[in-house]
Amino acid sequence: MPYRTGQPPVYALKADFFRTLGHPARVRILQLLREGEQSVGALQAALDLDSGGTSQHLAALRKQGLVTSRREGTSVYYAVKDPRILELLELAKAVITAGLHEHQALLDELAVEDFGPR
Repeated sequence: MPYRTGQPPVYALKADFFRTLGHPARVRILQLLREGEQSVGALQAALDLDSGGTSQHLAALRKQGLVTSRREGTSVYYAVKDPRILELLELAKAVITAGLHEHQALLDELAVEDFGPR
């Protein structure tokens, strides 16, 4: 896959990796799989998506190597391939939370300011 940015391919690989995680449904799928293997039907119900949408998101995660699948009869089950992806999501949560705490501190400061008429 050629990249016109002039950047080494490793950066493109990393960008593709994070782009895959850039959809809320995919992050939710990984969160659901945190508890262990789940069937496509169970994931579909939890996500409240149609089968096509669920399959598309699972395919993107599978292509990136984030989940594995196995077939049992007519059912397909998915699991997180590498538990470090869950650690990455937990780290992202910590970074986001820290940023929100900073904003909350600013909101708290603004709340006590009074510029209204006397």
